[in-house]
Amino acid sequence: MTAAGVRRQQAAQTGAELKAAAVRVFARLGYLNTKITDITAEAGRAAGSFYTHFANKEALLESLLSDLLAQGDASTLTEGHSHDFSDRDAVRWHVASYWNFYRDHRVVMDALQQAAIVDPEFARRSRELSEPDLHHMADHLIRARDAGFVLPGDPLVLAAAYTALLSGFASMWQGGVGSDLGRALSDDEAIETLTSFIYAGIGGPRA
Repeated sequence: MTAAGVRRQQAAQTGAELKAAAVRVFARLGYLNTKITDITAEAGRAAGSFYTHFANKEALLESLLSDLLAQGDASTLTEGHSHDFSDRDAVRWHVASYWNFYRDHRVVMDALQQAAIVDPEFARRSRELSEPDLHHMADHLIRARDAGFVLPGDPLVLAAAYTALLSGFASMWQGGVGSDLGRALSDDEAIETLTSFIYAGIGGPRA
């Protein structure tokens, strides 16, 4: 490997270490309370080294979002994925994938929500990065419409509603602030409830 290649590899490793450190600090302090010096201290790096890789904390979070979106894209290549939302199993696959994905990355998902609330420009950029996924989901709904479902609205609007529902539901229940049921809400119950709600909502037959 050339010297330039080594430097690129080292830079990529440092960037990855800073992002991993940021996630750990976000988990302890919350995104809004985290300072860049908290991140560099966690990573064992000089404070100034941060700016070699990221312009600011928002840029680091945007990079984490890009990583999540890439992982989400990769998940569509796994077995069981179907584009046709006229099939309940296809809806359930997507709901389960999102539920499990949110649980695995809840710290970053919470950070994204916090950043969007206080920073309109970050919220705009986040929506821009997520737009292809929204259109991808709208395509799933169009397939259901083509199969004979009478959708209750524009597929793109419904895709946005679907995303907001899953995100809000996962944030509430996985964050431990759901209603007191007197028992735990299992993953399977959460996934089945969401699946039935969404499937009926887009015109699928009720059980």
